[in-house]
Amino acid sequence: MTKTSPRPDTHPPVEAARSTAPGTTRTTAPEHFDGRPAATDSILVGAFLLSAQFPGQSHAEALERTVSSADAAERAGLDSVWLAEHHFVPYGVCPNAATLAALLLGRTRRIGVGTAVSVLSTAHPVALGEQAALLHLTSGGRFTLGVGRGGPWIDLGVFGTGLAAYEEGYPERLDLLLRWLRGSRAGADGPQFNFPEVAVVPRASEPAKRGDLAGWLGLERDSGAIQHFPRQRRDGEVGPNRNGPPVISACTSPGGIRLAAERGLPMLLGMDTSDETKEQMVAAYRTAWRACGRGEEQLARVEREHVAAGVAQVDDRTSDARASLLRAMPGWFEYGLGAHRTVDGRERRMRDPRAYTELLCDLHAVGTPRQCADRLLATAERTGIRRFALLSEGSGDRAATLRNIARLGAEVLPQLG
Repeated sequence: MTKTSPRPDTHPPVEAARSTAPGTTRTTAPEHFDGRPAATDSILVGAFLLSAQFPGQSHAEALERTVSSADAAERAGLDSVWLAEHHFVPYGVCPNAATLAALLLGRTRRIGVGTAVSVLSTAHPVALGEQAALLHLTSGGRFTLGVGRGGPWIDLGVFGTGLAAYEEGYPERLDLLLRWLRGSRAGADGPQFNFPEVAVVPRASEPAKRGDLAGWLGLERDSGAIQHFPRQRRDGEVGPNRNGPPVISACTSPGGIRLAAERGLPMLLGMDTSDETKEQMVAAYRTAWRACGRGEEQLARVEREHVAAGVAQVDDRTSDARASLLRAMPGWFEYGLGAHRTVDGRERRMRDPRAYTELLCDLHAVGTPRQCADRLLATAERTGIRRFALLSEGSGDRAATLRNIARLGAEVLPQLG
């Protein structure tokens, strides 16, 4: 377990931001774990929104908090929001992350929106590819498709894909999805999918429409006045991905890491991984990448797109930040994760909810603004990961969640420079 160095429980005034552009933070170039100096990159912070239904809340309340949080993240200058999907459990009440992404892309103008993740074990890869292409082309390239294989849940039975789709079928599903997103025609000849070649419509590999220059730069005209809506930006980022939406693969095992490296996809790493584990997973990714014979320059580009999920809770005192999460998250874990049912009746064990919450508080950006910034910088320096999707709704309260996101933008981002 990796922890930040102890600091006083109160926080001095925040220093002025050292940024190259509004919402874009700079760090000095850390040394990679293998001794190779890293390029100087921005640290990009996004909000991870599970649409969690805390005890006593309705489904509508959980979803409304997610929508409001996305609006707040854009106002705060965060880089992105990441949406989870779950079925039949109150742990998260969004059943289709791509559908919710469509709503949020329509409500926002600057922020990136990604799925974390769309579950390929229960979705048809072509149907998901069509959704992703639609969102990519109509949002100016702001959509990222995160995918994963999910778990051995009853979902597999309800949607008719079966346990084999989870245990063995993910590579075939991922390959079909990638063919659909990157080509003009696609067919399938495998154990799960078998159909003749058809035209890809709409084609994600076409350049996404940028709109006018003011719109792409984040400048909106309202009654003759130009307003600025900040968002973190990567150096050299000039427009949408011309090869379709970015795709990122959730990795929780050595096999998943190898699969992502072989397909040239960046990794999404889970909340329960320590910096030491992340470092080992990135090293395993590099080994698998090189085994495929791919070049170092491309590896460096893909590595900048790895995303680490985590938790963020900002308060004036560390004890208050931890208390907010310890009041709400254990009950949510017990209520939400305890509702999972396996498709084949296999036994499943759930973590102790309070111990798991304490672990997340130790691992992630929970505390004063300075401590939160230090935690993110420490992870970036040790692992080379520069992008974060931070669970921001851990208090379970709508107003507190919106304040938390606002403080991430106003008080933590400036300290990452």
